Amino acid sequence: MDENDIQIRRRENEERATANRARILFLPYLDTRDFEETIPLVSGLLDKQQMHRDFIIPLHKAESSEDRFQFMVTSQTPAKLIERMRKEYNDEGQRVDFFLISQSAYKVFMLRYDPPKEIIYDDIKIADEGDSETIAEVSQTLSNVSPEKIFDFLIDQADKLGASDIHIENMRTEIRIRMRVDGMLHPVATIDRDRYRIILSELGSRASISTAANKPQSGHMQKEIFKDGTSHVVNIRVESIPTLYGQDATLRLFNFDESLLNLEYLGIDDDEMKEINDVIYHPRGLVLMVGPTGSGKSTTLYSMLNALNTTDRKIITLEDPIEYGLTGISQIPIETNDGGSFAEGLRSVLRLDPDVVMVGEIRDADTAKTAIQASITGHLVLSSFHANSSAAAFARMIDLVGTNPIFANSIRLVIAQRLVRKLTDDKEAREATPAEAKYIQSVLEGVSAEKLRGIDLNHITLYEPVKTEEFPFGFNGRKAIMEQLFITEEIQAFIRGDIKDINITAIEKAARAGGMLTLEQKGVIAALRGETTLEEVSRVI
Repeated sequence: MDENDIQIRRRENEERATANRARILFLPYLDTRDFEETIPLVSGLLDKQQMHRDFIIPLHKAESSEDRFQFMVTSQTPAKLIERMRKEYNDEGQRVDFFLISQSAYKVFMLRYDPPKEIIYDDIKIADEGDSETIAEVSQTLSNVSPEKIFDFLIDQADKLGASDIHIENMRTEIRIRMRVDGMLHPVATIDRDRYRIILSELGSRASISTAANKPQSGHMQKEIFKDGTSHVVNIRVESIPTLYGQDATLRLFNFDESLLNLEYLGIDDDEMKEINDVIYHPRGLVLMVGPTGSGKSTTLYSMLNALNTTDRKIITLEDPIEYGLTGISQIPIETNDGGSFAEGLRSVLRLDPDVVMVGEIRDADTAKTAIQASITGHLVLSSFHANSSAAAFARMIDLVGTNPIFANSIRLVIAQRLVRKLTDDKEAREATPAEAKYIQSVLEGVSAEKLRGIDLNHITLYEPVKTEEFPFGFNGRKAIMEQLFITEEIQAFIRGDIKDINITAIEKAARAGGMLTLEQKGVIAALRGETTLEEVSRVI
């Protein structure tokens, strides 16, 4: 799905939400997409200042007593203004109509009524390793951006590049800016300290953090990105920490598109998708997503929630923080830094009789035991958990709650996940070296031909990235690599305490005997299919 398709889908979702809002406000809804760029503008009814202040646009000026004045308003237009205008027009014997339009539609009209005198800056480019010339060019661009725009410019450019993080780091003589794109951290530019003070000041006011703090802080902010007649909101988690030369800051960008939160987009094999669906559509049980920060756990969990999000289910989430708002789901923020806990929140929401509960993270024994109790009393519980693999997650959970028959009956599925960069279609095939072939054959030993699906381990082909102007690193986007451990009788024996020697190796061996493919095996298979490189699998997994 290309960027244009994504923009169209975002606008479609916004228009659908506006239509629902119109029914609540008892206003007729107007979809302006077919004419917002071409309809003649109406002059002489409202000045630009009022249009900006009250979110109101003139649509039609009555030419006779039989005609009607028409205005377009948004959900931010003051209700008292609409009432007052109706009364004034009626008192003068004129008829007037108001139509509710989306925020994106309003912005398109305002750009026509009041086009900004905008300076176009060069887009930020990601430098290759050792490419000091590109870094110097981007640094010069940032030095030319006006002080009041530099913070917004950085976020807009990060969103355009598809970056997940912006890292702002204090060095002895300058400030270094890096962005993480497709999981890799790239140097972008250096700026002087005067520019950094502007960025830090904006960051402090928008994310509600102190610019003079001497301890780590966490904050949250949102920024609306407007592009090609549509807009989307980027949620940004801000982490700052004092260092030797000043406060370093990391901005994590969460640009979830609800319409794209779909399990089918994650590249899961058909047989594994069937097993996942069998688990998540069951009315009770515990499902754990494990992996390090940045491994895509939240996206997968949100996709599961989206699949379950129907009118006959009540879904509640407990999150710290809420990374993206999902329509039709009750999302509750848990302020763990201020004494809140997932366990306490979970006990509270169970009184609301939910069908599905997502717990942002299981961090302690109390939360683990509460989640297990909830999962055996008629609730489906989804949660994330920090562990390197699904077998390691089992061992750690057993450490938290002990060998426990109740746990054995509650846990249904553990998914360990990583994200690897995807090769573009311009990739180049090559024959594996003897050392690579030996490694691959060793990793995939015992894997059935059905799961290899046509891969010939006697004639191994690997693929390398080809750099192009559009994709300077030869990669485009990332792919989820999943290790799915489904609970069999053999795995339950560890949880019940029937097997005394509980260790990661033994658990993994039992899971592999039951048909599980490890992260390493799944990654190697992805490399053999040309989806990524063996080096990328080694780097990530």
